[in-house]
Amino acid sequence: MHHSARIPGRLGRTGAVLAVGSLLITGCSSVGSATPTEENLHDRLPDSIKTSGVLKIGSDLNYAPVEFKGADGQPTGLDPELAEAIGKQLKVKVEFLDTGFEKLVPGLQSKQFDVAMSAITDNRQRRDGTDDSGQQISPGVDFVDYFMAGTSILVAKGNPKSIKSLDDLCGQTIAVQRGTTQADIAQRQTGACDKGKKPLVIKLTDTDAEALALVASGKAAADMNDFPVAAYTVQKGVNGTQFDMAGQQLQPNPYGIAVAKDNTQLRDTLVKAVNRIIRSGDYDKILEKWNLKDGAAQNAVVNGG
Repeated sequence: MHHSARIPGRLGRTGAVLAVGSLLITGCSSVGSATPTEENLHDRLPDSIKTSGVLKIGSDLNYAPVEFKGADGQPTGLDPELAEAIGKQLKVKVEFLDTGFEKLVPGLQSKQFDVAMSAITDNRQRRDGTDDSGQQISPGVDFVDYFMAGTSILVAKGNPKSIKSLDDLCGQTIAVQRGTTQADIAQRQTGACDKGKKPLVIKLTDTDAEALALVASGKAAADMNDFPVAAYTVQKGVNGTQFDMAGQQLQPNPYGIAVAKDNTQLRDTLVKAVNRIIRSGDYDKILEKWNLKDGAAQNAVVNGG
């Protein structure tokens, strides 16, 4: 997400991970589309994952259609289905630990899970572990990039405030989830709005659902979200209230699977697994199912944001 500052894009404050649930996607023991001539990626995994037979993934399962809980309470969406396909290539099960977005990088760095996969935007500050002033605040992470997404502005149906761009947010109150790339975009926009003597008021919420509720109730003029989520929200609505997207996508950047800096073995193995599911056609099938083909990557890239 958010899917660019602090530890931006769906992310920020420190603290222990509170794993609400340990959600296991099973049925991942086959090699998928691997051929006998292909390298056995299972052998390239770190010993801890080979021994357990499980790849533990931290994810904030509250971000449809990228990752959320289905009617059965199990993880579903773009990321869980891609993770399941990756698990088949690695010959391991994938287990999702439902974790607040802001706690994903701290949880990864404290080894509470092996990777974080949660619509996390790959950007320099996350990779370097720096804040807006360039100060080191964490060891940083590496990313295996697998999808492209920009930010979209969400408004009430009919766009009553005639918002078409960031500048149109000046003089308005907007709501965004704290710790996200979108919160950083909004914060940077306050300077431009102040110069025009039309201050931008930002309401930070713990979840995107709370931000959308403020827009639906008229207490905020807009929310900002990753394009896939915005498109899904316009399609589905919230509590019967419909939304529109305003203007063009802003600042498209890759989503990446976050891996600890010192775990290059796992990072490089994930690159190979992602490239295999792209070549096999499984990747395109999953994106098409969730109507997200516009964000398709041609191949996995390390730290490409």
